[in-house]
Amino acid sequence: MGSGEWKVEKRSRYGLSSDSFVIRGDSESFSEAGPLVIIVLGASGDLAKKKTFPALFNLYWEGFLPLNEAHIFGYARSKMTDDDLRERLRGFLIGKDAAPEQSESVSKFLQLIKYVSGSYDTEEGYRLLDEEITKYESGEQPSRRLFYLALPPSVYPTVSKKIKQFCMGKSTNGGWTRIVVEKPFGKDLDSSEKLSAQIGELFDEPQVYRIDHYLGKELVQNLLVLRFANRLFVPLWNRDNIDNVQIVFREDFGTEGRGGYFDEYGIIRDIIQNHLLQVFCLVAMEKPISIKPEHIRDEKVKVLQSVLPIKDEEVVLGQYEGYTSDPTVPDNSNTPTFATVILRIHNERWEGVPFILKAGKALNTRKVDIRIQFKDVPGDIFKCKKQGRNELVMRLQPSEAIYMKLTVKQPGLEMSTVQTELDLSYKQRYQGVKIPEAYERLILDTIKGDQQNFVRRDELKAAWEIFTPLLHRIDDGKMKPIPYKPGTRGPAEADELLTKSGYVQTHGYIWIPPTL
Repeated sequence: MGSGEWKVEKRSRYGLSSDSFVIRGDSESFSEAGPLVIIVLGASGDLAKKKTFPALFNLYWEGFLPLNEAHIFGYARSKMTDDDLRERLRGFLIGKDAAPEQSESVSKFLQLIKYVSGSYDTEEGYRLLDEEITKYESGEQPSRRLFYLALPPSVYPTVSKKIKQFCMGKSTNGGWTRIVVEKPFGKDLDSSEKLSAQIGELFDEPQVYRIDHYLGKELVQNLLVLRFANRLFVPLWNRDNIDNVQIVFREDFGTEGRGGYFDEYGIIRDIIQNHLLQVFCLVAMEKPISIKPEHIRDEKVKVLQSVLPIKDEEVVLGQYEGYTSDPTVPDNSNTPTFATVILRIHNERWEGVPFILKAGKALNTRKVDIRIQFKDVPGDIFKCKKQGRNELVMRLQPSEAIYMKLTVKQPGLEMSTVQTELDLSYKQRYQGVKIPEAYERLILDTIKGDQQNFVRRDELKAAWEIFTPLLHRIDDGKMKPIPYKPGTRGPAEADELLTKSGYVQTHGYIWIPPTL
């Protein structure tokens, strides 16, 4: 690679075999002239330390951020030096038992990072930031500036305005300026539209990357390939064969000191309206005409616009006992820590199929999975209906896996049946392959200018249109959460709703991840 030419290409460190294919984007590699400057605003905060900078280090470690071409700036109000920030970050980038070569790489990576202190709402800090960035940019080459807003959404408009006024890169000769904004994108339709309008007045839609890290998870990335690259699923993926779909998020801990923040949003805004709804789109959307980002995002918008209004009788809310013991949570809080919501799609493919979105804190397990349950076999000659239905299950975390629950003959002389599975467990099948972290993948997509895995403005609006009426009924106290004990499945009423919607639970079968 020549000096001054910035390039991304597929790497062997991920464990890809020589016959693997890169299908994201229009080519396997791309080149851009000029330096790349990444600015992390909110550099002293938890998100930056725990997610953003570690993702940048992984990209550096994999060879995507060359020392002589990439430059990283941290910006925050805290008064500190470059070395102060580097030492704060070091412990989040490497473990105590890291190999010497990795320790050396961390030290080299940290030298890429510079720090600028300044306020978020006055121009002096931004002018200084622009001066420092310009030192690393060539006057002849286009500038490429990526601003990552690891900040509360309340300051997005102010920060975006200051970036636009004082920190824009030169757009000539292919140069660009892009901003990454984190969820939550508002609290309801009106606040989201207001925030979108404020940012939209400053930046064009191709410059804005609304990040939802679930879209960067490996199994979520696999959804479109699984659906549209396998002939097996094409005739099955509809209301004639599928009885119900569950998308489930479970955590076995509570708010863990985040009670004050969480109470402003609740489980629907925090998890269901964004993370689970994004997964829902990929499960339910129609086949796009290509894998270009806009074609995929067009189909996601279409399926969101086909969702019928949510019925109160198809919602169960819960709040775990002890939630209000957190001193930052009001004693009379009506905020749900658990919710089961059924979405129904009014189109030819999915009419009558319930999509069950369920999320909760302080439950009995920690997992995220998609469970597609097929209908009963007509004419059950083996009398095995009670053993359970066929299911396609995608375990997003932990222990990524895809498995299909099937009924087979029990080994032996008797003609008896038993449920088992066809299993693709990633740790077993792809030994030695590094699965990228979601933030790592999404930041790289932002650098490449690939918006496939980011939320478009009309998509965001359609998502809020689905949930805002329900959220307002909860906020107004018209719907109350049911208390449940920590360490359980949640309110019993949620299981009753599942049964009522047609889900048939398999008794006596437990999927056990295979050992290496």
